Amino acid sequence: MNLADNNPAARTVASTQSEMTEIVLPNDTNTLGNLLGGRLMHFIDLTAAMAAYRHARTYIVTAAMDHIDFIRPVHLGNLVTLKSSINRAFTSSMEVGVKVWAEDPRTGMNLHVASAYLVFVAIDEHGNPVRVPGLIPETADEVRRHADALLRREHREAEHARRKEGREATAALENRSAV
Repeated sequence: MNLADNNPAARTVASTQSEMTEIVLPNDTNTLGNLLGGRLMHFIDLTAAMAAYRHARTYIVTAAMDHIDFIRPVHLGNLVTLKSSINRAFTSSMEVGVKVWAEDPRTGMNLHVASAYLVFVAIDEHGNPVRVPGLIPETADEVRRHADALLRREHREAEHARRKEGREATAALENRSAV
């Protein structure tokens, strides 16, 4: 990864924010008339990608959907509003937080229905990772989310190392069995 030449200026969290609203149509629902989880995940990925793209100002790819909470169902005819922003920028990756609300257009009632964290990597036109701008958290909530993102990253890295050790141990056992 050649990141030394590109050191873009830091951006604020506010400059990365993205919002998207969709209406839940029959093709988006299951047999109970609730929004399909996979369709909501698609909306989440799109909204998060917009924030990552705004921050990186280059190509981005989804590296992980780190965590998603489906809090309550979203019904046919609801308006779904998704809001995303960068929580933290690392060297070439960014954690994006997404909150999702469903509005009943008949009553105007808005409910928080889902939250998610995603990780994106900035790349060039050849698919090589590139440096992303730093992030400037300005509010108390942004500072908290910035700190929490580092803890989630450390947890992801520890989990990755644990899985790698497990795969290596399994491979070693399989190699002994083959002899």
